[in-house]
Amino acid sequence: MSSRLATLGHPQRLAIFRLLMRRYPDRVPAGELAEALELKASTLSAYLSALMQANLVTQERVGTSLRYSVDMAETRQTFDYLLLDCCRGRPEVCLPVSLPSSPGTAAMSDRKYKVLFICTGNSARSIFAEAILRKEGGDRFEAFSAGTRPNSELNPFALEVLAQNGHDISLLRSKNVAEFQGPDGPVFDFVFTVCNQAANEDCPAWGGQPVSAHWGMPDPVKAEGTDAEKSLAFQQTYGALRNRIRAFAALPIASLDRIALQKQVDAIGSADAGAPA
Repeated sequence: MSSRLATLGHPQRLAIFRLLMRRYPDRVPAGELAEALELKASTLSAYLSALMQANLVTQERVGTSLRYSVDMAETRQTFDYLLLDCCRGRPEVCLPVSLPSSPGTAAMSDRKYKVLFICTGNSARSIFAEAILRKEGGDRFEAFSAGTRPNSELNPFALEVLAQNGHDISLLRSKNVAEFQGPDGPVFDFVFTVCNQAANEDCPAWGGQPVSAHWGMPDPVKAEGTDAEKSLAFQQTYGALRNRIRAFAALPIASLDRIALQKQVDAIGSADAGAPA
């Protein structure tokens, strides 16, 4: 166990581990890790090898690509060691003051939930998600969206798809995630990233410890071809997000403890969202 902690003591190995935790349960290609963390392929390979030797990360070959994921069972054992051995079986002593005394056991109260969707540009995917949850969630949710590097304008193809599906687009705008991170910002119950690039970025932790998950979607803005082909890409993204958000809105949130709720939102993100309904 001490060697495992020593492995995480290296700042760049820790950065890889943290990125994979943000992307869990995704398996992330080595090239994407290298690009996100600005590491040479040989350097990344050495760090990943150390993490795998410590049983913190697993590797899977998909075609010609090597993909990596956190070994969650071993990671939990590491946390158990810290709480049971280092804290002498008194985890309440070691809990951060911002966390409840019994994490994972209490159900969320039955109230209106604040949900934030994040992507890079906040011009299509996260805007779709915000608009869809407002329509599908009824009075149970307040939906917001933001970008880590937002565009100045919303994508016209995205606005067209939203209008075709009966959404009010008059209040939608592109926003920087910094708008929601100040002391006067809303306290979110859920934070979802809907693009890999945003999930890969190391952002400050959210106050209130919201349930978070990664619901990565292909970027329709990158679609090439005719306007009809581009429009189809946006429609497919809209339909896939609508399926996921409908599944999320149907969850019995108030009756689920935090661990069960986390499993549910992770499962929604890893499931095949399918085509537009």
